[in-house]
Amino acid sequence: MKKIGILFGRENSFPQAFTDRVNQLAPNGISAEAVQIDKVLQGDAAGYAVIVDRISHDAPFYRAFLKNAAISGTAVINNPFWESADEKFFNNALAVKLGVPVPKTVLLPSHELPPDTSNESFRNLAYPLDWDTIFNYVGFPAYMKPFAGGGWKNVYRLENKEEFFEKHKETGQLVMLLQEEIQFEAYYRCYCIGGKHVRVMPYDPRNPHHERYQANFPNKPKLIKTIEGYVLKLNRYLGYDFNTVEMAVRDSVPYAIDFCNPAPDADVHSVGEENFEWVVNTMAKYAIERAKTAKPTLDNLTWGQFIQHAVARTPLNETSL
Repeated sequence: MKKIGILFGRENSFPQAFTDRVNQLAPNGISAEAVQIDKVLQGDAAGYAVIVDRISHDAPFYRAFLKNAAISGTAVINNPFWESADEKFFNNALAVKLGVPVPKTVLLPSHELPPDTSNESFRNLAYPLDWDTIFNYVGFPAYMKPFAGGGWKNVYRLENKEEFFEKHKETGQLVMLLQEEIQFEAYYRCYCIGGKHVRVMPYDPRNPHHERYQANFPNKPKLIKTIEGYVLKLNRYLGYDFNTVEMAVRDSVPYAIDFCNPAPDADVHSVGEENFEWVVNTMAKYAIERAKTAKPTLDNLTWGQFIQHAVARTPLNETSL
């Protein structure tokens, strides 16, 4: 019997629906359940062919558990090693190399010193930074947000440099991004599953959270096809099995705004019934597919094309979709 487990926290609707759908669709020999952990022994198999991870980004114990499971052959969705290494600024830098439009973005050191450091720890950092070049490059209005993390936490919209300096003081030890504002005529949030299944959803981040998927942006076939291509390219290079990409459209050009969401919102009360049905059904089928091919003696993780190119020492643009 091959087991598919789901590891989750406070969310309710998706984990149970996913488990029920896998058990409805899976052939004999494959079943799904909530992951149960009563001990974690080094190098010991977790007992699951596949684990869908929905919580380890907030729980270091779970992240270590998943790495231990992966080294014993579990196909973890998403790859916990890559997810530990990734962050939003690298995402943007990779997008630039791949030719995917992104807002102009700059990395900023934290306003306060990190723990166990002093001014001497940053002797390689110029003070002050070249603020004129930074502000001229990004422009205003701009957004400041953490270089890692999500959930619209610690996000600031800034009108000018005076407001930037005022708000930067509030960010403490967070490493931040300063990012060009894309004043959009349309906005979409896109699920991507398995590097091959994409659902483009009209989405308006200006609305209250529970109304964001009730947007009515136009469904232009050529634009949607371009968005789907960008979403697939980004996720295949990053190696995410389950992710969302947010695309803001300005002057008919879609810009990738945020695509480091490896535990994306899948709650029926926010995404709506139709999107919820799609994500539950598609994830269930994909998890079953991974369970069928998983071999306990092998590495069953997904490694993105960025890593594959690094190993092969080939340029990023040599892989075609």
